Amino acid sequence: MTENLKEQILQLGIAKENILFDEPMSKHTTFKVGGPAACYIKIDNEKDLRTILKFAKDNHIEVTILGNGSNVLVLDKGINGIVLNIRLNKIEMMNFGDKIYANVGAGVKISIFGHLLLKNALTGFEELAGIPGTIGGAVRMNAGAHGKEFKDIVNTVTCMDYDGNIKQFENKDMEFAYRRSMLKDKKYIVLEVGMQFQKGTEKEIKGKMDEYATYRKEKQPIEYPSAGSTFKRGSDYITAKLIDEAGLKGYHIGDAEVSNKHAGFIINKGDATAKDILELITYVENTIYEKFNKKIELEIEIIGEN
Repeated sequence: MTENLKEQILQLGIAKENILFDEPMSKHTTFKVGGPAACYIKIDNEKDLRTILKFAKDNHIEVTILGNGSNVLVLDKGINGIVLNIRLNKIEMMNFGDKIYANVGAGVKISIFGHLLLKNALTGFEELAGIPGTIGGAVRMNAGAHGKEFKDIVNTVTCMDYDGNIKQFENKDMEFAYRRSMLKDKKYIVLEVGMQFQKGTEKEIKGKMDEYATYRKEKQPIEYPSAGSTFKRGSDYITAKLIDEAGLKGYHIGDAEVSNKHAGFIINKGDATAKDILELITYVENTIYEKFNKKIELEIEIIGEN
């Protein structure tokens, strides 16, 4: 990015402390890898989002949207454009009879929202509360755990298109499927999500959340940086089981390793590069295809320059 463009961005009226240039993406992804973003901007209001989208469009600059950085692998050369870190953190709760509706900003962390629901004795989110990431990112990919997905609790999704127009979608419009929604293909940025819950008891809700948290701690390598589950489940097979049967647990390239705890996770043992992780992903994909004639798919998204 030229110095002239940098200076123009600083004059857009966005708080200067929210704008970072040549910012290492390893600081902003749960894999702890990735080269620099030419420009990284923290977005905490719709006005700033609309402003930077117009600037990017006028100057033909590519925009990348990031939440908590928990489902992505940023490549080693980084991102040659503008990264917008969505931090819209509004939470609004409304009671209608026995149902409670919540309007939640896309930047709210799932863990924080889960604890708020627990505090208010609201049930329906326990299975999802341990997913690392933000509400917006989770809706975009229809994240799920323990048999529940975001599609099961979402009523409405309010988005902004890249021209700055706001549109609200109903659940049926979202085309939710396994680890995807229509937002994977269409250029909309999640602003706010409307969800519904019911009253429960704090004791029962906490019991379930603790149970799922214990499961996650025992079964998943949360002690190491990763992007969550690396591969999707197959239509007629469990990918992690095939990787295990292929003897790939513990296989590593550099500090990128197939987790010994859960074969569906690739982890960063310390100093892995995106190149290491990408090569390991390719090795796993090729091995599974050779041994089982199955073409496994990534659950994580790869972004940036290789």
